[in-house]
Amino acid sequence: RMSRHAKKLRDHDINPCLAETDATTKCMNDNNYNKDMCADYFLKYKNCRRFWHGIMMQRKRNGVKPEMPSAEERKKILESME
Repeated sequence: RMSRHAKKLRDHDINPCLAETDATTKCMNDNNYNKDMCADYFLKYKNCRRFWHGIMMQRKRNGVKPEMPSAEERKKILESME
């Protein structure tokens, strides 16, 4: 059974970097946990976390709730940047 924390991390509305997390885990599994082989995945994950953390802090400063946009809202934010 998954802990409440683990469930949160699997929730698209809470974790904006779920795809990057899964890709990194898969890379590590496929490459016998050789971090060097997965450097690109770690970088993408780190950039994702940094980006959404910035958005979250901005929303917090502006008093916007929830601080982390929902998965649907995040999709629109990303589309507006293309």
